[in-house]
Amino acid sequence: MSDGFVARSLEETSFWSRIMKEHSLFLGLGFRAEDTVLIKEANHFYRIFEDIERRVHSFSLDVDPVTIQQFNQEVHTAVCHIWAFKRKVLGLILSCKLPGQTNFPLLVDHVSREANYFRNRLEELNQGKLEPLYDAIIDENVFFLRIMADHAKFIGHLLDPSERKLVEQAREFSQDFDQLLFQARDIESMRPQSQTGPILNQFLDQNRVSVKSLRDFKKTARDLIDQCRIKSIIHPLLADHVFREAERFLEIIDMFENSLTGKGNNSMIHH
Repeated sequence: MSDGFVARSLEETSFWSRIMKEHSLFLGLGFRAEDTVLIKEANHFYRIFEDIERRVHSFSLDVDPVTIQQFNQEVHTAVCHIWAFKRKVLGLILSCKLPGQTNFPLLVDHVSREANYFRNRLEELNQGKLEPLYDAIIDENVFFLRIMADHAKFIGHLLDPSERKLVEQAREFSQDFDQLLFQARDIESMRPQSQTGPILNQFLDQNRVSVKSLRDFKKTARDLIDQCRIKSIIHPLLADHVFREAERFLEIIDMFENSLTGKGNNSMIHH
């Protein structure tokens, strides 16, 4: 196993197990009162990932890597199960078998994409795979730009329509990140010719500017919701949830830039 395997495994699982736990809560809140089986399943996953989150914080960095490899496999199994649950829910919604529930289909697809990302991460950590830096830069940005674009759309739809200025700002962010995603996919399709230092540096710089703006918008919205100063149906935890994911994307962009400029290394970059 590569250097940093334990630290990276614990860091990834700490972040994403909390995300999976919160997904369970949000999905459960969106079901109808009569959807007792689905609510029970969502609560079951909440408890599973709450326990994983608790356990991951009990490990120290000097733990035996084999123990963490086994833990990663256990977490991977749980993530596979919640991914299947999310896809089942999406199928029920799209076949009109849950009329009146309030989980957007795109939101359910969104949370299943994040589960798929997490399980792939666990697999590659355990297998000791290291994606080449230039490939990782493109793939991570394609993934996270779509996540950010989705967030902007969800915020715009969950704010009260009377919050016209904030709704318009969310719409503008949605359009901005859609364009950034299209650009990222163009760079992706131009591989390997597009994988030059100058092009990827500009790619990261441009994305950082927009992610910082969105992160700040999310922070403002979260604080206003906490203070009961705006009208919305956004759960306070959801507001913090999307803020944390923007923060993580910025950390990843900074890590990539440091690797490109020689200020760091890409030993922690897996995809």
